[in-house]
Amino acid sequence: MNELNSFFNVYGAGLWLALLVIVIGLGGWLALLQRRLRNLEQRYTALMTGATGTDLEAVLNEHLERVRGTVGRVEALEDKTNQLEKTLRHSMQWLGVVRFNPFPDMGGDLSFAIALVDGVGNGVVISSLHSRQGTRVYAKPLHRWESSHPLTDEEKEAIARAYRQRG
Repeated sequence: MNELNSFFNVYGAGLWLALLVIVIGLGGWLALLQRRLRNLEQRYTALMTGATGTDLEAVLNEHLERVRGTVGRVEALEDKTNQLEKTLRHSMQWLGVVRFNPFPDMGGDLSFAIALVDGVGNGVVISSLHSRQGTRVYAKPLHRWESSHPLTDEEKEAIARAYRQRG
């Protein structure tokens, strides 16, 4: 016991000072934690009441309804897009035009061949031959970029130009 009294007599003031520093540090830390807890409570209260003063459950239910409505609209748009894609495949998409002069005694390229083709290569090649006696127009069907009728070089070139537009 005598040694303990001697220890406290020598180091007592230092121990009290160290304990005081520890208590002040813990008090500061406690004050900091209290302030952070108060901030969290305020944010939690704001979250639970929502921006319009309603509770969080009402806000989430409203959001779910909006999401469901959006999903419904997206599905309707997908259906419409698929329908348009099917229609577009059978619409004229590609065009090839060739102007030419079939007769040496005529000036200018007044004759032409036009290929009008849909998304799968079906369509028509229209040719016009212009001469001094008149103009003749011919039409030949296309099925998958081919015709069952004989094609002139100009008609083949018009089909090739339309085909190259596909990219």
